[in-house]
Amino acid sequence: MRGKVIVITGATSGIGQAAAEKLAAMGARLVLVARDKVRAEATLERLPELGPGAAPTVHYADLLRLSEMKRVAAEIAATEPRIDVLINNAGALFGRRHLSQDGLEFTFALNHMSYFVLTHQLLGRLRASAPARIVNTASDAHEAATLDLDDLQSAKAYGESNFLTWLRFGGPGFKVYGRSKLCNILFTRELARRLAGTGITANALHPGFVATHFGDESGGLISLGIKIGKRFALSPEKGAETLVYLASSPDVVAMTGGYYCKCGLATPSAAAQDDALARRLWAETAKLAALPED
Repeated sequence: MRGKVIVITGATSGIGQAAAEKLAAMGARLVLVARDKVRAEATLERLPELGPGAAPTVHYADLLRLSEMKRVAAEIAATEPRIDVLINNAGALFGRRHLSQDGLEFTFALNHMSYFVLTHQLLGRLRASAPARIVNTASDAHEAATLDLDDLQSAKAYGESNFLTWLRFGGPGFKVYGRSKLCNILFTRELARRLAGTGITANALHPGFVATHFGDESGGLISLGIKIGKRFALSPEKGAETLVYLASSPDVVAMTGGYYCKCGLATPSAAAQDDALARRLWAETAKLAALPED
């Protein structure tokens, strides 16, 4: 990875930070997209110790807002002549329904829209750097999820806060999170199809249940349940292994459109393999982002 430029979101904690540190140690130069300046500065200080001369940089943005997604992508495209790997990793789980200034439900905005917009806006740099890779962090939380294209902002989903929802999904927040991870895999499949023959690959992954800051700010029973579960979770370093593998391994240099777990191909749910649904989600997402569908 020496000399490679990697753009990564969600790299100031958890598996994103662990992956960034490993890739820096392998010689890559990291371009971070972050919101928290304290965590970002700490990460910037740490990375050169692992990869001397790597000169990591950071761009600050609130990836809940479309204007911020577009702005930070434009800044990166203007300052980076090449991008060898784009890692979309930022994500969160919200216990209650919140809408962004754009009218987007928080989970959908951060976990799906930011992946789509950053990728869309950085494709020019990735094409110029081909062979290049796009890696999207998904989750096996998608397995129980279905996607209602008429309810992408989850007004119905959060309204179904009943006993059966809690029993099956652990609450509406988990249900909506699972849907966002389903979106990640569908987006990856359609992206791979559209990029066929360009030299850019796109793959998604399930990192496993990892002991990170994830879920700490979700509130209520969600945070409590995650806190208890973390006692049995993977370390961030272990959880980052598949992320690093997809970003760097020669074994997957020509592999695209896949869903990976434990550094191997895995089979996602039937809904995640619905190519017609993937195309429809792409069209709806482009419309919401006010970006051309192509």
